[in-house]
Amino acid sequence: MVKCGGYVSVNISSIIMDFSGKVAIVTGCASGIGSATTDLLLKAGARVCGLDISQPSLQHERFTFQKCDLGSASSIKAAVKACAEANANRIDVLANVAGIMDGFASADTVTEEDWQRLISVNLTACMLLSQAVLPHMQSHGAGSIVNVASRAGLGGAAAGAAYTASKHGLIGLSKNIAWRFHETDIRCNVVCPGTVQTNIANSIRSETFSQEAFEISRPFLEIHASTSKTTDIQPVDVANAILFLASDLAKRVSGVVLPVDRAWGAV
Repeated sequence: MVKCGGYVSVNISSIIMDFSGKVAIVTGCASGIGSATTDLLLKAGARVCGLDISQPSLQHERFTFQKCDLGSASSIKAAVKACAEANANRIDVLANVAGIMDGFASADTVTEEDWQRLISVNLTACMLLSQAVLPHMQSHGAGSIVNVASRAGLGGAAAGAAYTASKHGLIGLSKNIAWRFHETDIRCNVVCPGTVQTNIANSIRSETFSQEAFEISRPFLEIHASTSKTTDIQPVDVANAILFLASDLAKRVSGVVLPVDRAWGAV
């Protein structure tokens, strides 16, 4: 630590990724952004409780796994309860990463079943998870929730009606949580990735894919995919943003929506 004029210069590298003693819950831990976030948190010293419908291959002394169906309120509550009980009721970080994609179906073609499925997993689950961890954060006087939305949460042309609505809703939920707890050290922020190479596309049901709606969105999507530079966003790039927002470096940052998309969100 060095004093420069009236300010104190801190060795940032000594605190940037120190999650020692902290407990984090990461949804979607088995693949993609969730897996990358889990890896970085473990490297930073955190204890991580991973939630997913699929069993991850990861084995680590500070990693535990809870199978969780994000479409089920009872499954969510049971998973968070198990994570808390395994860590002396301490939960410092919640990273809501898991999500599913739609088939570009617009408001005139989306089925009620698909609408309910997308809203349930992409929005309602994040609310229920936040609701379940907040008492633990309140009891310890601090905590960080980081929700992963999408470029689709910043406009209307990047996905179908259900996915777009779910991500806009997630941003609104996050801002509401941030303001509700703005007088405390409990924070909530959002990361909005652009196109990232993950397996979320596997959640699109082929029978619900709307080619007509996709073709209308194609010019906007191709703005992002027009150069090799915009298609090289990796899961770890998004995970780095999640860790920053969860870390003490961002302890005065709450209610922020952070795109990770090589300026696609500026269009």
